[in-house]
Amino acid sequence: MLQPTDFFDLTDPFVSELFAGCEYVWDVISQIRRHVARLVGDGQTILGEVMPGAYVSDRPLYIAEGARVEPGAYVHGPAYIGPGAVVRHGAFVREDVILLAGSILGHASEAKNSLFLPHAAAPHFNYVGDSVLGHHVNLGAGTKLSNLGMLSEKNVVTGKRPSITIALDDIIYDTGLAKLGAILGDYTQTGCNAVLNPGSIVGPHTLIYANLSLRKGFHPGHSIIKLRQTTRRVERIDR
Repeated sequence: MLQPTDFFDLTDPFVSELFAGCEYVWDVISQIRRHVARLVGDGQTILGEVMPGAYVSDRPLYIAEGARVEPGAYVHGPAYIGPGAVVRHGAFVREDVILLAGSILGHASEAKNSLFLPHAAAPHFNYVGDSVLGHHVNLGAGTKLSNLGMLSEKNVVTGKRPSITIALDDIIYDTGLAKLGAILGDYTQTGCNAVLNPGSIVGPHTLIYANLSLRKGFHPGHSIIKLRQTTRRVERIDR
């Protein structure tokens, strides 16, 4: 229920290798940095198009053939930007980001320590931190994947934050991660301005309604997670 194969199609060996050795789906988060280093190396390989006006740092980067970095984008890295991936105007690629084939990081969107599987998209005003977007996942405009709890203060002795836990069937799973955004299974979609709280684990083929604040924990796949609200019209009296 919480294994990578419960969320993602791993028949592609390139994708499967990213989850090798992961008992639980969130285990990949702590492995992203290692995979970026494995895929990118110590230098820069730029085979795709970096358009005039884009900023690309001198850190390790791999920009594959067919990828495009548009004017106004900021690629800090280290990062792997796969074939056909697009970093649109105003996007911010921070450290340890993997954008696989055909994925999109769009206008005013930011990604950090995150994995985009093929054709995943965060196209408009999104924050993606310490998260995984499955195949063909689409985030509605303004969707935020929050990765750090408000009460996650550092221990004064150890200097460490508490790790995020997931409760399921009377079992508490310690993720071992102080920062964990969302895991979104293949073909999941969010509506505009949805906020997914730290530790949101969502199965594949799920729809999350606009403006919804999703609580942390496991949410089964093939679901529609609805927001119910009432509206009332009153007569306007002009003065």
